[in-house]
Amino acid sequence: MTRVSTNGNYSAVLANIQAAQQRQMEAGARVATQKQGTDLKGYARNAEMLTAMKSIDARIGGYLEQSKLITDKLTTQDFALNQITSAAQGTRETIAQALASGRADTLMQDLQGFFRNSVDGLNARYGGKYVFAGGQIDTLPVSATSLSDLTDPAKVISDFFHNDDFVTQAKVDDSTTVNTGLLANNLGTDLLTAFKDVQAFQEGPDGPFQGNLTDNQRIYLEGVLANWDSVNKEMINNTARNGMVQTRVDSVKIDLVTRQNSLAGMMGDITDADPAEAATALQQAGVAVQAAAQVFLSLQNSSLLNVLK
Repeated sequence: MTRVSTNGNYSAVLANIQAAQQRQMEAGARVATQKQGTDLKGYARNAEMLTAMKSIDARIGGYLEQSKLITDKLTTQDFALNQITSAAQGTRETIAQALASGRADTLMQDLQGFFRNSVDGLNARYGGKYVFAGGQIDTLPVSATSLSDLTDPAKVISDFFHNDDFVTQAKVDDSTTVNTGLLANNLGTDLLTAFKDVQAFQEGPDGPFQGNLTDNQRIYLEGVLANWDSVNKEMINNTARNGMVQTRVDSVKIDLVTRQNSLAGMMGDITDADPAEAATALQQAGVAVQAAAQVFLSLQNSSLLNVLK
């Protein structure tokens, strides 16, 4: 026979009230956060799967952050390559205009400007580092500052380049690695050689270029147009290759975002609470608290102490 006592009844009712209040708090938290739980214990048997998903999500997030930096660097390189290409095109057009007009009044001054633009492009920086210097990111890749530097008899073209042979690479996802680096000497050797050739003619017996073109000057300029066409084509190809890497990185980035969104949906199926279900549970928990409280009041009113009063 089970013994019934006032203390035992109070203890049971209080335990029920506390349990109902706990369920009410948990239901309220689900309604407020729209999540099933606040930690992995709240997801029971799905905790291991959720942990794996979060690990994958963190890795994808890391790749996306890196892709942003790579995209910024490639954009800087694209700007620099276009600057160099424009200088090569401008040089070719200036020579063609001199031939068309028969005069070379400002030819060398214009070429000096294009040369400086070329060097500025080859010495482009991203984040304070020289982008075309290979591993020598703190070393100026090209040290020539004027056309006359190129014809220094004590130097050859390679002496003006100070990059090494390190080509930077970046892993943009688990299976894709791209070359993001370009080297100043690969980009600029033919370009500076073409500039040097014009400057050497300017300093030679058939120079300088001024006023009307002489026959020898005309013949020479007609001959170098093909060389500048080749230099220009090479720069366009370099710019295009950089653009192809940009396109590849953007494509991988889109795929990563898609995978991240899909993963977020899968995790949401585990962690997200159903709003209607959570609201119903909160309402039921509130009713349970009220019911337990009512039982407590009824027990209090039915106490033998009240009868004796």
